[in-house]
Amino acid sequence: MGKTRKKKMRPVDLLLKFVYITAGAVLAGVALELFLVPNQIIDGGITGISLVLTNVTSLPLGIFLFVINLPFLAIGFKQVGKGFAISALYGIIVLSTTTTLLHHVEAFTKEPLLAVFFGALLLGIGVGLVLRAGGTTDGAEIVAILISRRTNASVGQVILGINVVIFIAAGFILGWDAAMYSIFTFYIASKVMDIVVEGLDESKSVTIITSDYEEVAEAIMARLGRSTTYLYARGGFTKEDTQVIYCVVSRVELSTLKTVVRDIDPKAFIAVEDVADVSGGSFTKKQAH
Repeated sequence: MGKTRKKKMRPVDLLLKFVYITAGAVLAGVALELFLVPNQIIDGGITGISLVLTNVTSLPLGIFLFVINLPFLAIGFKQVGKGFAISALYGIIVLSTTTTLLHHVEAFTKEPLLAVFFGALLLGIGVGLVLRAGGTTDGAEIVAILISRRTNASVGQVILGINVVIFIAAGFILGWDAAMYSIFTFYIASKVMDIVVEGLDESKSVTIITSDYEEVAEAIMARLGRSTTYLYARGGFTKEDTQVIYCVVSRVELSTLKTVVRDIDPKAFIAVEDVADVSGGSFTKKQAH
């Protein structure tokens, strides 16, 4: 058998990828230098460590961002993958360059709360764009991936642990007010980042068990324009063969779907789960009748 060839990315897709990374890294740099650094507010990960160091030493943030991330990028190049490492290197170079150019520009605000909200908003959008394009601006993600491979901890748990240590250290070095503002900044930025990466229109997978599965499936198509899939199943108690309905809908359609099902079978079993990403297949909404 021959080797499976990896499909190459089209030039236009590659261009868009680096446009997104560039735009995201520039936005993140603006958030850091014009909102967070002047108010001694930090973020998590390697960026957080760099922010602490730049506040202590007054050296440009870009220097620390590049120097501290570099060894993790070298590790990532070997362990995580060449494509990801190159994208990460480019994102960090753009971020470092942006913060260096803006280092002596006057801050937009000296009001901590305004700095938290606007800084976190820009940072979340910026980092979200970079992540959506398949890059990163922080080597902590690479560290978390490598630790996760060797332990039972998830990537999210490792990143959380790293950030707890950083925020505690920031409390001792920069003061506890700065640390508490930083925690809010990190929380808001992470929520905005999730919206940028996953979108506002979150998807839900729905599993429906009902004896009226054909009528329910037809009603879902008619009312919501969503296709469904039958999964063959056997009742654990009744031992009877049946078919389970599986479909994916948007968050705003979920309430309507439940109403449609309950109108036909008030006793139907409905299980709903969050879906991180949906692509391919027949998820595209069809015209409802």
